[in-house]
Amino acid sequence: MSDPAATASTAYRAMLSLIASVEPRIAEAIKAELDDQRASLKLIASENYASLPTLLGMGTWLSDKYAEGTVGHRFYAGCQNIDTVEAVASEHARELFGADYAYAQPHSGIDANLVAYWAILNKRIESPTLAKLGAKTVNDLSEADWEALRHEFNNQRVMGMSLDAGGHLTHGFRHNISGKMFSQHSYGTDPETGLIDYDQLLADAREFKPLILVAGYSAYPRRVNFAKMRAIADEVGATLFVDMAHFAGLVAGKVFTGEENPVGYADVVASTTHKSLRGPRGGFLLSTAEYAPFIDKGCPMVLGGPLSHVMAAKAVAFAEARTADFQAYAQQVADNAQTLAEGLLRRGVRLVTGGTDNHLVLLDVESSFELTGRQAESALLDAGVVTNRNSIPRDPNGAWYTSGIRVGTPALTARGFGAAEFDRVAELIANVLANTTPVTASTGKPGKAKYTLADGVADRTKAASAELLDANPLYPGLAVS
Repeated sequence: MSDPAATASTAYRAMLSLIASVEPRIAEAIKAELDDQRASLKLIASENYASLPTLLGMGTWLSDKYAEGTVGHRFYAGCQNIDTVEAVASEHARELFGADYAYAQPHSGIDANLVAYWAILNKRIESPTLAKLGAKTVNDLSEADWEALRHEFNNQRVMGMSLDAGGHLTHGFRHNISGKMFSQHSYGTDPETGLIDYDQLLADAREFKPLILVAGYSAYPRRVNFAKMRAIADEVGATLFVDMAHFAGLVAGKVFTGEENPVGYADVVASTTHKSLRGPRGGFLLSTAEYAPFIDKGCPMVLGGPLSHVMAAKAVAFAEARTADFQAYAQQVADNAQTLAEGLLRRGVRLVTGGTDNHLVLLDVESSFELTGRQAESALLDAGVVTNRNSIPRDPNGAWYTSGIRVGTPALTARGFGAAEFDRVAELIANVLANTTPVTASTGKPGKAKYTLADGVADRTKAASAELLDANPLYPGLAVS
């Protein structure tokens, strides 16, 4: 029986040789990226390592076919194999999450969210208007009726979690197109606990009356009660839309069940495939049967032609996520996050909400170390620890410099890290930050960007990290040179 790692090594060496024959700099960059990922403590909550079968699924001639439309209804001929790929990806997603409908085409999480918004507008605003006017499509409308409909599109409201409380730019914020599509209102968290206050959320929703209530997060270290979100949406007549890009793997792995699983409560669920789900970079949607016909119009309503090679990789990743091994992995992700949080707390680090019960931990570095998130992120990177700065609730340093850093456990868990390794990671993080000092700005006050890291800390941290990483190799047995 052939060795999978040896087979993959042969395939990748051949691939890189072919690329190098055309543009050697690209081949070298690919090899360097693997080296960098193998040599760093990857703690960015939104990153992971896809399996070799998933990665190989993207490097095929499926990329060479135009396939606008949906299965069986394409704008180009000769799409029978693409139909198979998309159908299989959707089948796996539907059965994995227990959804009525799955749409595998979105190129990213933002694309998935845009499809969700426009599908909701189509169902809630456009279709009733067409029915009222006796029109089959928007092309049948008079100029006056079309202008009235366009005005109605732009007069809708969305309500999502505030950015500093852990929400996402695509949940209606002005810097994103979603903030230009809708009138937006944010709900925050309790000032004392950092947790969602569902009673206050309900009161705000009653006053604001959104068309769409958005649940989900990018930096909220706790679980969400989707039954409560459903009840709030129903009371104010809103469509419940859940962005589960960050925690899709915990749903797929049966860590989030019952009221913590959005499928069955939400009308529409959007997600990425590359975070805790451990798939390729891309997005997908789930929905009830009621919303399926509208989401199915994602291309050409919002999306361009589907990336068929990426849908093939999504199908592989969804199939992997339906296994007992993946369920064990997902549970370990959550367990490791608990260990990491506890290790940081023992070492005097303040955490937003005081801990975690999902896959991420949000450190308040301003109150813990008198650092900005930018300084903490950069100092940790100097020491080989890859994180990202992130706002904390009511952030005194704003959204650019921030007062927090966000860390997550999916990637290192994929490498085999367990409780002992993550406690050691907590020790390394706390030590680096304790030995980082802001550089005084020209105003005489501590600066927000520049810093100094005590001598020897970076080298000692890198050496300690290397021991952890060498004991848990990335793609063991894979040799590309």
